[in-house]
Amino acid sequence: MFGGKLKPTGGIFVKICGITNQSDAVGAIEAGADALGFNVVPRSKRCIDLDAAASWIAKLPKNVWKVAVTADPDWEDACRIGQLNFIDALQLHGNESVEFCRRLRGAGIPFAKALPVGQSQSLGAIPDFYTDTIILDSASSAGFGGSGKAFPWKFAWQFAQKHRELNVILAGGLNAENVGEAVKAVRPRGVDVTTGVEEKAGQKDQRLVKAFVEAARAAARP
Repeated sequence: MFGGKLKPTGGIFVKICGITNQSDAVGAIEAGADALGFNVVPRSKRCIDLDAAASWIAKLPKNVWKVAVTADPDWEDACRIGQLNFIDALQLHGNESVEFCRRLRGAGIPFAKALPVGQSQSLGAIPDFYTDTIILDSASSAGFGGSGKAFPWKFAWQFAQKHRELNVILAGGLNAENVGEAVKAVRPRGVDVTTGVEEKAGQKDQRLVKAFVEAARAAARP
């Protein structure tokens, strides 16, 4: 994952995204998350100030990756965030170009690229985004990510079968009740959840986080 620098535990990579506070971060780690996502998109309800949160993020365990989720950053911002000593990787959740991704790889900044998938849209040929990790998330009229709605998993399965060289992470509308079915249907390398484990936007329900991780790992077992 993320350039081969992150190895999933329990047979599948699990990322808990939209973390806004230290308590939720610690709870997700105790539940067994491999990575945490911190949203830095200003228009998001879950956006946090990384500079203000630096003191507690930096104290989190080193073996759990801290991923900054951004959308269409300019080059300076991408480099600044990607080079923070408490951030391990970027998650590009906008319309970033192939050239932008090529430059990030050249700069040695690990990242994943998210792609939107609609209700009636299969994934055709995609360009080389210079990363080994692709996140498939639900598309909507407002963009994609954090909608809490799933897309047809058959499209993700088809994509994963066609691109076995990639680490495909499934997102979009996942929760503790459906993640097991999703893992069995798609067989992704990882799953990513935001809305499905929340009490409200920006606040996690730790019972749901724990149930999500357990269900994903159980479904991934041979």
